[in-house]
Amino acid sequence: MAGGQAAGRRPIPIVGLWRALGLTLASAVVWGVAHVAAGRRAVGFTLMAVLALLVAGSATLVLAFQDTMKQLVVQNTWLNVIIAAILALAVTWAAIVIWSYQVVRPPGLPAAMRVASTTLVVVLSVLICTPFVYAANTTYVLRDTLSKIFPGDDHTGPKIDAADPWKNMPRFNVLLMGGDGGKDRKGIRTDSMTVASIDTKTGNTVLISLPRNLQYFQMPARLRSIWPNGYRPVNATLGYDGMLNSVYLSGEKNPSLVPGFKQGQRGSHLLEEVIGNLIGMKINYYVLVNLDGFKDIVNAMGGVKVHIEKALPIGGEMVNGHYTKPPTGWLHAGTQHLNGEKALWYGRSRDADDDFHRMDRQKCLMKDIADQADPQKVVTHFEKLAKAATNTIYTNLPSTLLPPLIKLSGTVKGGSDITSLAFNPWKMQGFDPVSPNVALMRQLTTKSIADSENPHKPSPSPTTTVKKHKKKVKTGVTASPTASSGSGGSVSLKNVCG
Repeated sequence: MAGGQAAGRRPIPIVGLWRALGLTLASAVVWGVAHVAAGRRAVGFTLMAVLALLVAGSATLVLAFQDTMKQLVVQNTWLNVIIAAILALAVTWAAIVIWSYQVVRPPGLPAAMRVASTTLVVVLSVLICTPFVYAANTTYVLRDTLSKIFPGDDHTGPKIDAADPWKNMPRFNVLLMGGDGGKDRKGIRTDSMTVASIDTKTGNTVLISLPRNLQYFQMPARLRSIWPNGYRPVNATLGYDGMLNSVYLSGEKNPSLVPGFKQGQRGSHLLEEVIGNLIGMKINYYVLVNLDGFKDIVNAMGGVKVHIEKALPIGGEMVNGHYTKPPTGWLHAGTQHLNGEKALWYGRSRDADDDFHRMDRQKCLMKDIADQADPQKVVTHFEKLAKAATNTIYTNLPSTLLPPLIKLSGTVKGGSDITSLAFNPWKMQGFDPVSPNVALMRQLTTKSIADSENPHKPSPSPTTTVKKHKKKVKTGVTASPTASSGSGGSVSLKNVCG
């Protein structure tokens, strides 16, 4: 009798369960496999066709419309659409996996097996959703980062035409500043000041560097009642040492100098105005980089490879050519892969040479970082990079300019000429940082822009007057006419960086 009962029992469908789980796993890779196996061919092939269209469409967008996609992913509206689409795809994919299991699940499973198999399918669905959730979160971080960095106080800039953003802007001029300080920007000295002037049609770019120790220079007309004899400290309120790198501080500490702007914007706008007056150019926007946070960006990128011409000290203090405090280390000559801390010292060190060599190194460092930005590293370290950028970069660039700037940057990286104009007394006849000839600075800037716009037809060099006396400059070196090596025109950045 016992044997008869055993013979009458229904066998546990182990083989059928493993087959169902296998088909469910296959359906997680190729939609519709389980449905076709279950005889629901119409539904199964429809699911396969939908998946094929999704894959082909995504590949087409990535490969054929890269430039367009790059412009879309810096716009909040499209980022919201992308986030919603990613999450919808995740839910759809998980639902199809669960549906596939229900179609092929064998009947009559004992309760324990039914619970175990259902749990496995749910876990599989969660695993499938994980990369989509990560992608959606990364997109959200990108949107949040862009919103924080590019709020834009652009009411002083030219009016932007969305259909033709460069209509009223044949050249895009942006002041790039590097300074120390925390997020509240108190106490910042802008030791790095470069104007990037970009032709919005060709992408040809001129990088114009101004020395931090520029002194007694002519101020814009509206400020000459305060500084009638050139920029210098009038009192403890209006500045520190009277050099160009303290103009930012003067603006931040004195709202009356830059009316209409709030704390954190005044210094940058004042420096825009002052530098624009010196080189005879309207500066449209500014970007301020906190150099202490800059190292976090480099680290998030996995470091940067640079060519170092000679050994540079890390840390230490030098007075009159002698170390009063020895360096804590050295950057050795040759091609080196630098982490964030060492890259910062490569751009800041000046004890081994002077401010003017440092200006060249800073341009080369910017070029190296731009050239070596690896998309894979950017994606894998995106959250660290986004956090570092949010705490490091401050700008008044409006978010509406980001899409055309992305397009323009592709032109610049695609082979456009990048030239460098550095106001260096050793290489520029008639230029003295202690008492700069503003007319000469404007002439050389105009010439460099003209040469950039017509690279095959260089304009004639402006007439320069060489001063016959020697002046002691702030770096401890002596400017001399014999040190000049040319008229001071712009040169290719490739030549500057060797």
